[in-house]
Amino acid sequence: MIAERISRKSFQWVHQGNLVYNTCWEDPRLDRQALKLGPDDEVMVITSAGCNALDYLLDEPRRVHAVDMNPKQNALLELKLAAIRNLDFEDFFDLFGRGNSANWEHLYGQKLRCELSVLTRKYWDRHGDFFSSEGKRPSFYFRGSSGLFAWMVNGYIDRVAKIREDINSLLSAQDIDEQTSIYQSRNLNEQLWTRMIKWWMRRDLTLSMLGVPRAQRTQIDQGYPGGIVQFVIDRIETVFTSRSLRDNYFWRVYLTGSYDPECCPEYLKRENFERLKGGLVDRISVNTNTVEGFLNQHQGTISRYVLLDHMDWMAGAQPQLLQSEWQAIVNRAAEETRIIWRSAGMQVDFIDPLQVQHQGKTARVGEMLRYQSQLADELHERDRVNTYGSFYIADLQV
Repeated sequence: MIAERISRKSFQWVHQGNLVYNTCWEDPRLDRQALKLGPDDEVMVITSAGCNALDYLLDEPRRVHAVDMNPKQNALLELKLAAIRNLDFEDFFDLFGRGNSANWEHLYGQKLRCELSVLTRKYWDRHGDFFSSEGKRPSFYFRGSSGLFAWMVNGYIDRVAKIREDINSLLSAQDIDEQTSIYQSRNLNEQLWTRMIKWWMRRDLTLSMLGVPRAQRTQIDQGYPGGIVQFVIDRIETVFTSRSLRDNYFWRVYLTGSYDPECCPEYLKRENFERLKGGLVDRISVNTNTVEGFLNQHQGTISRYVLLDHMDWMAGAQPQLLQSEWQAIVNRAAEETRIIWRSAGMQVDFIDPLQVQHQGKTARVGEMLRYQSQLADELHERDRVNTYGSFYIADLQV
């Protein structure tokens, strides 16, 4: 109990009042294949860094509702929306591709600030230095809680392990065979996973910086041989030896602090930026609220839900809120509703037993879901991020 209390305090200390995620760590290429978005779809997605909400817009659904209870995450998405509407592509890519801009003060003061809500304006008034190319952390992608951890990892690569040349070779490899050869011939597994690094990976504070609450850690420790440390080692080795890094922008930005024009999220590509700027960006709404709070206030139905991995935490910390959240999902579901989510665990067993009211009767959530397990497994095997234990696609029958 004491350990859990300390862990909870660590997680709250890191997350309260902080920008946690400066980029999304869910692969939207898989999401878009799973969601099969059409022109009549209304999508609800947990905001995170807003990258994937913008990505979904490229399939031209009727509306995307980005929802997050952390106003700092929504402040980031608001800034991106203002930048799409008011900047040219080069300035936009400087900010969110390269992660810094020498013209930040001018761009923000003259083109962006007036487009932001009052709370978002106050946040970026204080944190504009996130986009500075000066100082010890010269990239936006070394900012926020997860960005601070990425900066520390890069410091380890450059100054302790001194394997920057090896990492750059991996990122520039032409195919998976070359990646595997580099990884194995240069003993990167041993270089990366020293006793000290393994010790740090077991610390609650380290995991909190990565957005991993104790409930998720417990799932992995109980369900994966070797626990959280071996899970991370195996996942990263798979990325380097079994997933092409040529278009793996998730790991590129984490290991370098910037994207490359040829390896970046879809919203950072010129042709897609122009499509967003041409009107698609107006189909998004930003909501600071819980999932349940948003759904209870929303007028109309939602046909696509993107729930990320937040249910892992809710199941362990506040199961009663998870049940009421699913009640809100059922209440707002369209006739043909598809829901996707991820989990740190290798298998989720806490959703199906939840009970909700539907058509005047009590029903188990599992009785109302038709899982697309084969599709989910196939997509999960192609996940470029590869940090989750499992992926779920389910159609809700209402």
